[in-house]
Amino acid sequence: MAAYAALLSLKHIIEQIQLHPRPPISIHQNQVNSLTKSLNFLQDFLEGYSCSRGGSSSSSSKEAVDVLESRIAEAAHAAEDLIETRVVDQIVGGSTARVEKISSSDFHQDLEKLIQDMGFIKKDVMEIKENNIGIIEDHLHKNSSTLGGASSSSSPSTRQNAMVGFNDLLIQVMDKLTGGQSNLQILPIVGMGGIGKTTLARNAYLKPLIKHHFDICAWVTISQNYNVQELLIKILLCISKVESRETLSAKREDELGERIHKSLWGRRYLIVMDDIWSVEVWDRVQIFFPDNGKESRIMITTRLSDVALIGSRGLVMDFLDENKSWDLLCRCVFEKKIDCPVELEEIGKTIAKKCKGLPLSICDWRTPSKVQARKRTLGIYLGKHKLNCKLGRQRALLKRFVKPISGKSLEVVSREYLDDLCDRNLILVHKRGSNGKLKFCNIHDLLREVCLREAEKEKFIYVTRPHNLNIPQGINTQRRISIHQSLSEKEYLHQVLHALQYVPLARSLIVESQGVLPPLNYFRLLRVLTVPDKYFYPGEEYRQGITLEDVFQLVNLRFLAVASGRHQNPWRFPSSVYLLWNLQTLIVKCTIGAVAPSEIWKMTQLRHVEFDELDLPDPPLSGQDDEFVLSNLHTLRRIRNFICGEEMVKRIPNIKKLQICYGEEIERCISSYCLNNLGRQRKLESLHCSFLLENGLQRNDLLQNLILPNSLRKLTFLGAKLRWEDITTKIGSLPHLQVLKLEACNMIGTEWETVEGKFCDLRFLQIFKCSDLERWTTDSSHFPRLQKLLLQYMGNLTEIPLCIGEIPTLQLIYLENCSDSAVVSAKTILEEQEELDNVGLRVKVYLLPNNQLRSLASPNFEVETW
Repeated sequence: MAAYAALLSLKHIIEQIQLHPRPPISIHQNQVNSLTKSLNFLQDFLEGYSCSRGGSSSSSSKEAVDVLESRIAEAAHAAEDLIETRVVDQIVGGSTARVEKISSSDFHQDLEKLIQDMGFIKKDVMEIKENNIGIIEDHLHKNSSTLGGASSSSSPSTRQNAMVGFNDLLIQVMDKLTGGQSNLQILPIVGMGGIGKTTLARNAYLKPLIKHHFDICAWVTISQNYNVQELLIKILLCISKVESRETLSAKREDELGERIHKSLWGRRYLIVMDDIWSVEVWDRVQIFFPDNGKESRIMITTRLSDVALIGSRGLVMDFLDENKSWDLLCRCVFEKKIDCPVELEEIGKTIAKKCKGLPLSICDWRTPSKVQARKRTLGIYLGKHKLNCKLGRQRALLKRFVKPISGKSLEVVSREYLDDLCDRNLILVHKRGSNGKLKFCNIHDLLREVCLREAEKEKFIYVTRPHNLNIPQGINTQRRISIHQSLSEKEYLHQVLHALQYVPLARSLIVESQGVLPPLNYFRLLRVLTVPDKYFYPGEEYRQGITLEDVFQLVNLRFLAVASGRHQNPWRFPSSVYLLWNLQTLIVKCTIGAVAPSEIWKMTQLRHVEFDELDLPDPPLSGQDDEFVLSNLHTLRRIRNFICGEEMVKRIPNIKKLQICYGEEIERCISSYCLNNLGRQRKLESLHCSFLLENGLQRNDLLQNLILPNSLRKLTFLGAKLRWEDITTKIGSLPHLQVLKLEACNMIGTEWETVEGKFCDLRFLQIFKCSDLERWTTDSSHFPRLQKLLLQYMGNLTEIPLCIGEIPTLQLIYLENCSDSAVVSAKTILEEQEELDNVGLRVKVYLLPNNQLRSLASPNFEVETW
């Protein structure tokens, strides 16, 4: 991992220098070619070796490759340090450098030496490949053919494992297995690894009722590497006791499948396929399971969401709560809760709580020989915290770990990887955005600890953790450091502060704790900096003497997220921000607005700019020597009184997300804001417009000039004054619009009447505090793809049109502080759809505590009170 990331990182640095319009340094083209050739070769080697690592190659060859990986990482890091130190010296002049400034000739000589070192490594890699090529190719062939490997097992343990907290699910499984339709039914059980899928299936499978209900029962475990022939043999051995493995092993797959089909025909059967990792295995065996109208069932367990789509609506397993976790731990260790000694109850409950509801983690404490070791490592669990992952804004980080794929951006490739991890239930969805995309996600503490241990083992990252208050040896070579908010020990904080003075090679510094930041001149090569508020006061000294001007001396930064504690008038952003030659993400949180310097138009690498409020200066006129196009800029958030003139359109041609606000008194004439030019932003996908003007006439004039591009997928209006007919005709005509939010808008008119042919792709509709709306006349065909409808603070809306429930894609109706009649209409819609067997619709309602409509609550009609 560390070596591969080092190679990718170095490749990106070279590419950035080569492609930058005004690169801070130059590298001889011959050296670039030599470096690129070596990096590509070593990268291909690491990719191939990672695929064959699980093969049967000797331990000595593995050790040799591990040593090579370390050498590769060291060589790539050395080249990276040399190049970036040269960049820093060239920009800031080396006046504050802790390392002597490198001359041009010395730089090229040193780089040439590193290129030679990589050549030696390349030679050693070729020797290892020659010695192991047969082993590696055999393993790759094995993995790419029939996915053969681990043989499938059958016959689950006859012991019914302790199962606590899933009794309701067990009843559901039993009902689905023994009741319902007569045709063949597929029952998926899905959840993350260790959640208890196999235990649930096993407890159902071993029930006497199941054994009595089905004529034939068979259990096979698939696993990630499977062999179809072996799988079919296992099923036949369960079905027929007279068959022998030797006889069956001589038959072809189709012969085995035909025998299974004949054996199952005319009989009621249950097949359990445990731990399926791909749809492919099902596609290859499903033809052998006859649908004979005998109420037969196939139950599968999987951690992959796409596999769960094989059958009907499956069962999704979730974590246990604290009480059920404690019950399970008692049953695993003591058989019964009453057998738990009183003196162990407190620590036992702490253990159960820190396992965060994962049954596998809880049951792992049951082995007596491990009890003392678990007690000693209890601090690990006490120091855990749930990890949230924000998506987007992270390109500077992604480029160091993700290999680009032709035709796809790094963000798209990374999102596909993340979605795949979620589908595998390794990463848990915490929140999705209005467009359905993953917005925040969590990782279970058990998996997080495994990841951290592996990362620290490879010296990939150092993360401070309260249970380990020792600063590791070699921290001075760490390149990524994360300091968490949970740190409280003053003595340890002092140690961290002291240690951070000796990490000159650090590239990432993520700080969540207050008071943990030494002078920034210790981090000359830093690329990623994230710090909490109360650190940076623009133009003012804080207790550690850190200002934003100090930050902008870190000219190597790609990603910067800081907060300002200033509470006075809008402040002018330092022009020294221009020194950050390769800055891609700039996030500044402050309680008041900021004014960007004109130099921002020279920062061609910017992709994501986010402020609480930012005044953006007019770009320079065309034809000037310093004209730049910010072609990489995709996101601008909270731009105040945005002027979309001709020059602006030219300078940000690829903008995708734009958030603009108009407040206080507009200083210019209305026409100068040129909102009609928004229609020329052909790649704009998300637009958020806030109109916080006291002068209604000015607001109306602005909106009349507004033209929207057809590329829009998400549109939010806050404080706008619009006509309902304009919502239908102008906004409804946007062909790709998926999300529409109308927030606190002063809509003109009390009735909204929609027509067919509009809102063709709308998935999410939110109407918030548009209190004048009383009647909504529509038809299900007017919103053919709507999935979520949110109505908030709509006290005058008499009802939701009943035809809304007929929209086939509708999943959720959400009501908050709406009229009682609207709530009743939502209940009517739900009941009508349930009568039609539409089980995919849910309604969620927020009511005042004394509202009698709380009695309407049902499984799919959720009622909550303030």
